[in-house]
Amino acid sequence: MTDVDRLSARASELIERSRAQLPATAAEQRMRRRRESEVVRRVGRIAMADGAILVGAIIFALAVAPLGAMGAFLVALLLIAATLLFAVLPAGSALQAEQLGQVPLKALPKTTEAWLDTQRKALPAPVLGLVDSIGVKLEILSPQLAQLDEQSPAAMEVRKLIGEQLPDLVKGYARVPEPLRRIERGGLTPDQQLAQGLQVIDDEIAEMSTQLAQGDLDLLATRGRYLQIKYQGDGE
Repeated sequence: MTDVDRLSARASELIERSRAQLPATAAEQRMRRRRESEVVRRVGRIAMADGAILVGAIIFALAVAPLGAMGAFLVALLLIAATLLFAVLPAGSALQAEQLGQVPLKALPKTTEAWLDTQRKALPAPVLGLVDSIGVKLEILSPQLAQLDEQSPAAMEVRKLIGEQLPDLVKGYARVPEPLRRIERGGLTPDQQLAQGLQVIDDEIAEMSTQLAQGDLDLLATRGRYLQIKYQGDGE
């Protein structure tokens, strides 16, 4: 078996492993939490908008003139319109990968996880198990970074991995035209390259989390690892 054959077989194995990377219950729990969080944000916006309308109506009635039947009708229409509007609008503005560089370190894992969730539809189904696995590890990593100095070498390694290399990998894959994603080049298809890259990132996050838990910041800061991944994009 040639090196290319072994590389291709390894990538195919990673794709198969990613199908069962997390138990179904874990993935379902994460999806349920995302849905619940979105519902809470929508309800909160509706409550704030409706409250502002009611407060405004009360102030007008006390300071200017009684609302009367027509005024009460208009207030009711405004309440209905605000409720429908904020129920339909997205719960939050779409986060761009470029914005991850400005996110505070302790919030970076959860922000990156939220961004990664928005990319799920653009990713092939076989790697979604890896995406879920990375999401779980990012949830664990988030509180570990609370006491880490933003300017420390260890913090820079964490930021480089989850704030730069992970989104770069996903964006690079997304730039590949869909018909070309299963065409082999250099021994691997873009689908296989994506699976390989996500597996490396998944392993790296787990290792970083372990080193943070052990307080071994020097080792984390001097890891010096760069992702040995290649992905196609924009004709490259």
